[in-house]
Amino acid sequence: MSGSSPRLGTGSDDPPAAIRVTEVLAALSLTTDLATGAPFEKGLATCLLATALAQRIGLDQADRRVVFHAALLGAVGCTSRASENAAAFADDIAFQQAYHVLDRGDAPVFAAQLEQFGSWAPGDQPLVRERFVKATPAQRTTAVRSVCEVSRALGPRLGLPDAAVVALTEVKERWDGLGAPERLRGEEISLPGRIVHVAEQAVLAAVGRGRRGAEDELRRRAGGHLDPEVVNSFAAGEVWDCLDVPDVLAAVMHAEPGVPLYIRPAERMELCLALAVVVDLKGRWLLGHSSHVADLAYGAARLSGMDAAELDTLRAAALLHDIGRTAVSSAIWDRPGPLGPGDWERVRLHTYWTDRVLQRCPGLADLREIAAGHHERLDGSGYHRGVGGHDLSRSARILAAADVFAALTEPRPHRIAFSPDDAAQMLIAEATAGRLDMAACAAVVEAAGLRKPRTEFPCGLTEREVEVLRLAARGLSNRLIAEELVVSERTVGHHLAHIYDKTGRRTRAGAAVFAMEHGLLPD
Repeated sequence: MSGSSPRLGTGSDDPPAAIRVTEVLAALSLTTDLATGAPFEKGLATCLLATALAQRIGLDQADRRVVFHAALLGAVGCTSRASENAAAFADDIAFQQAYHVLDRGDAPVFAAQLEQFGSWAPGDQPLVRERFVKATPAQRTTAVRSVCEVSRALGPRLGLPDAAVVALTEVKERWDGLGAPERLRGEEISLPGRIVHVAEQAVLAAVGRGRRGAEDELRRRAGGHLDPEVVNSFAAGEVWDCLDVPDVLAAVMHAEPGVPLYIRPAERMELCLALAVVVDLKGRWLLGHSSHVADLAYGAARLSGMDAAELDTLRAAALLHDIGRTAVSSAIWDRPGPLGPGDWERVRLHTYWTDRVLQRCPGLADLREIAAGHHERLDGSGYHRGVGGHDLSRSARILAAADVFAALTEPRPHRIAFSPDDAAQMLIAEATAGRLDMAACAAVVEAAGLRKPRTEFPCGLTEREVEVLRLAARGLSNRLIAEELVVSERTVGHHLAHIYDKTGRRTRAGAAVFAMEHGLLPD
């Protein structure tokens, strides 16, 4: 670790000599903003506000650091039920945006909020509202527990202290005990968790009501949703001043309590992998896609003679190539039928969001040209920039080929997976037509043949248990898993019980994260 000062706002895409870990975490924060329909940099603003509030309350440096990380990554589990939310409520992003400000503790306000609930789906609004109202407390608890399990799984991988991980699992709890999943009440919720609650609601309310209106909203929620003493501390001081800065990210870096951690570019892979897991949870058909692409791209680049530094950069870029997917509803990624023109426009913008997030974070800016270019084509027919071959680096060409081959060999909602041989023929056809680089495609095909069959599975899982895990991670019911594997539902239940015991996971999202972490998805 280095103690040198961070390089902020340079705008350079050259590989950095050292990377501040918080720069990578900021990219994850921006990605979760997209996934929850929040204003871009909402997570950064919440982090600044919560850290300033923690200092005003008098927390020591260690506890302020807990608040800092919990606020920055408060939505890290937000994609855990993206597919389920899209299926039930038409648009998971719009649902998240509405859900974050619901107040069950104030009956008149909650009634008015329900009246507007589902407005993002005009034709289906009554159905969407009815589904939400009829959702039992048990279903809500299960849903939030899924979010918490993802937070617990990813928190340690991101280097967060245990207390910050605890605070992440409390993001949906409430002071009055009406929250989830544990229905914690009052001081049963950690103080960092209560501070983050106040800061987040302040940022969200300020968007439409201004700061004075936001303070009114905090006072209305005090004693219900929010800790009244923390609200009083907020209202008593000029906490807002921390947001009056030209660059919120730079201010976050400056406000980080304690000694910042630095890593070398080659060491950021673990952080990039955690970010990729969050992204791949956006669709039940995308699980493991980012790692699959990264493995293929790395193998192809190695066969092409790239040096170690280039290989590391390409692998990191491949892991992050789809972070812009979070800006698009899972209703689109999971749709079995054709997409309309409007949906295609949203899909085509996902590379723009990948570019914007990576450009915003200095520690990842060197990856943006490669990562955001995976849908560009040599003949200029790709997106989002529509550039031609002369503007695409060798790494970008390899990533584009790896992404196509990986997608073809993975199942999608509208088709089964192509065989590797058929995918190879389709890939070479794209190169022959002048859209993909022939050398890159050939290297990807060769790299695909280097994968060796696995002989042992993690945590003592059997081959059949892995088959059940893969299907459960994609959200299939016990009945559908039984039909797929030609076994009884009871047998599936036994396998799932063994899987949960061996892995320590209890939800579909938790199982999906485990499967991706251990390279079990896609199969």
